[in-house]
Amino acid sequence: MTSETPTKTIALQGEETDNPGFSSIRVPDLVELVERQLLQAIFEGRLPPGSRIVEAELSRQMGVSRAPLREAARRLESQGVIVSTPRKGFTVRTFSPKEIQDLFQVRLGLEVMAARLACEVATDAQLASLKAYADDMLERAPTLSNIERVTMDLGMHTAISRLSGNEYLQRIFANMQAEIRICQGFIERQYRDPVFIAQSHFPVVDAILRRDADAAEKALRVHLVDAQDKAHAQVLHGDQAPDAGAAAAPATAAKAKPGATASPVSSSRRKPPRP
Repeated sequence: MTSETPTKTIALQGEETDNPGFSSIRVPDLVELVERQLLQAIFEGRLPPGSRIVEAELSRQMGVSRAPLREAARRLESQGVIVSTPRKGFTVRTFSPKEIQDLFQVRLGLEVMAARLACEVATDAQLASLKAYADDMLERAPTLSNIERVTMDLGMHTAISRLSGNEYLQRIFANMQAEIRICQGFIERQYRDPVFIAQSHFPVVDAILRRDADAAEKALRVHLVDAQDKAHAQVLHGDQAPDAGAAAAPATAAKAKPGATASPVSSSRRKPPRP
């Protein structure tokens, strides 16, 4: 009877190991880099709502083939940011009045639930982090660009969703963020005072800090219904593109090279708190 020799498996990096495994993938996801650049161009208005995704031109500017560009567009299509039309290709999403209504109905339901849960389950330290973020947003409001204000605004609402402690709610809200951010970009133009935009969040934040769920829901409804009304007005006037001067980034997309990352909106931009 012959003795059995333990079978060795070969890991992806070519080294023998007793346990099957996978090596870390060090090559950056090219499709993800292209996706980030497309998103940034859309958020900044360099690719405004209704504009075509010209694959030949954009792939030339980014220095990539059409394949990763097309796959990135498909990813954004699944997020509701880009739409595909037979024989016409991809275009940046526009919103109808009904779509604005539907989006804000779902958003309002989710955020009211998040605020009420936050009043129940958030720790004192988490609430302090939320207050600090609101104070920072107010202090920086006069000096931020439109795109930076939109980023901080959405960061505030994202922080409240995290305070809910409900992972399913957070996941659903995260899936809506690209569409919300596009809407918020053209809503911001109707607010002439950036300080007022920041201050409009304080009734919501103050109610959550007091753990007053009813007051938080009431303040949030006022805040989001006002935003919905402004988004609806923009759509009715056929004016969905952000201000041309809102973006600080150049009009030509940066070349997507392996190992590169998409340029941030601003070096001063802060991530939303993770309570």
